[in-house]
Amino acid sequence: MLNLTARPLTPEAFAPFGDVIDSRTAASFPINAGRTQRHHDLAKVETLGENAHTLINIFVSQPVTLPLELTFLERHPQGSQAFMPLHQERFIVVVAPPGEQINPDDVCAFVTDGRQGVNYRAGTWHAIQSVLEREGEFLVVDRGGDGNNCDEFPLSVSVTLA
Repeated sequence: MLNLTARPLTPEAFAPFGDVIDSRTAASFPINAGRTQRHHDLAKVETLGENAHTLINIFVSQPVTLPLELTFLERHPQGSQAFMPLHQERFIVVVAPPGEQINPDDVCAFVTDGRQGVNYRAGTWHAIQSVLEREGEFLVVDRGGDGNNCDEFPLSVSVTLA
């Protein structure tokens, strides 16, 4: 079993896997006659393959218990997948670089602070949604369209918090 300790999520540490979505660290500018601050272009949405289109979803996830015990990671080879908590829910992020296999030495775990979201690049291996403390509601942006866009890789992982 691979044992990981989730460390705080930072844009630099997460860069190999995708984007951290966080309005607190993003450039912004006023719109709507100055009544709205637009935090612009926070993540790259990827939709690859036949008849691809962008989906906007709401996921409601039940909290996990710690240590988080995983039996697989999944990937979406034809599109990115972004998760943004709607009510400051903290969640665990487990990722590995794209590829046909997962090298256990390359698996990382992070914990968000409740105001951060993530955008997994197309093909990035990741754990299922793992919200902490309470039920979580997330805005999810991902790919719809033809073809298989979900692969699973068996891997035994146990995650704790630092």
